[in-house]
Amino acid sequence: MIKPVVVANWKMFKTPSESVEFVDRLKNKILDWERVKIILCAPYTSLFEMGNSLMGDGRIDLGAQNIHWESEGAFTGEISAAMLQACGVEWVIVGHSERRVLFGESDEDVCRKVMTAIEEGLSVIFCVGETIQERKAGKTSLVLGEQLGTLLAKLTEDQLRKLLIAYEPIWAIGTGLNATSEQIAETHHILRRIIEKTFPSAASQVAIQYGGSVNQGNCKELSEVSEVNGFLIGGASLDVDQFGEIVKTITEVKNR
Repeated sequence: MIKPVVVANWKMFKTPSESVEFVDRLKNKILDWERVKIILCAPYTSLFEMGNSLMGDGRIDLGAQNIHWESEGAFTGEISAAMLQACGVEWVIVGHSERRVLFGESDEDVCRKVMTAIEEGLSVIFCVGETIQERKAGKTSLVLGEQLGTLLAKLTEDQLRKLLIAYEPIWAIGTGLNATSEQIAETHHILRRIIEKTFPSAASQVAIQYGGSVNQGNCKELSEVSEVNGFLIGGASLDVDQFGEIVKTITEVKNR
């Protein structure tokens, strides 16, 4: 069984002091820490202080929300792998729909970022997902195949082990809408088949998360979907109590 992975994506929320307060409160939660992986992806400004707060703890991993593919240079507003690692970062989100849609990142852009991150020793939460128009047109498999297949063609099997896939239907992010359990199961199965085409022996070990308006109210139902190996959580991850309950729920469901 794949250990469930729960990722908090705080987006453009939380100051450094608010971030550290969240960490301190989360560390005091009664959770089955051995049976779940928790990753907190915070704004750049919080990473250094969070890294210090988490140093030596071992139960919570620190993640960033973006990365540049160059190691240094005249790239105003960007950040490198080395800068992130200096803060204690182990993970980075790449290909989030907001980066693709709002900032125009292409499949080529996100693949360059993934390869740089992995080659520099970071692990990657790689986001894929379709728009409502693409789903209605029956293009979900095609879109996911292009997004994920483009990357898989560049990876070795060892590099694949540094990858976590997050399926986030664009139409269910920040809208309050949710894909049905049947839709999620079907789409995660499609993703697993895409991975199997390139890595038939390793595909079963790749964790595939769901990320689309996950909250305390729907996490139990979503956790029951066998192909869901974890969650990428946006708004609901900002509240430490709700986040803790989501972690507790999926841990209990997956370890029955």
